[in-house]
Amino acid sequence: MAEQARRIEDTATTRPPRLVAVDPERPHEHESDGPDRRDGSIAAVGAVTDPSPPPASADPGDPAATARALGLCIAEVLTGAREVDSIARWITDDVHRHLQQRAALAARARSTARRSRGRPVLRVGSVVVCRPARGVAEATVVVHTRSHARAVAIRLEERHGRWRATAVGVL
Repeated sequence: MAEQARRIEDTATTRPPRLVAVDPERPHEHESDGPDRRDGSIAAVGAVTDPSPPPASADPGDPAATARALGLCIAEVLTGAREVDSIARWITDDVHRHLQQRAALAARARSTARRSRGRPVLRVGSVVVCRPARGVAEATVVVHTRSHARAVAIRLEERHGRWRATAVGVL
């Protein structure tokens, strides 16, 4: 067994990763064995090939779907069923800090009241989206628990081809 592990480790350290050419016009075709990329760089298989943001014409998708998912995740964060870091990709740093503080206060309140941290039953109700400007969507998501409902207000802004929450309020 140790011999096999050593052989695997030796192979991993001596073989370079397989490099392939990636066409920036077709980012999902990584099996090409053609020439290098147009900009002269080479990409490793499975790696992100272009760290620059997508073109401005990229459609970030339906803001209502993003608001629905984020509203549910934010309610889970406040009930202790989810960590804030799990949604860090979809929120700004300011929102992350705000949710960390709110989650800490909610956890303290749960421990004082000696309530268990069991996974709550949450259900998304209505979602209302308003588009006040291009690249901006403001949404209200109603999240229901067994005993009450909460309204989650979210301001979404289009950044790098996807929606990100730049402000959040929970009532």
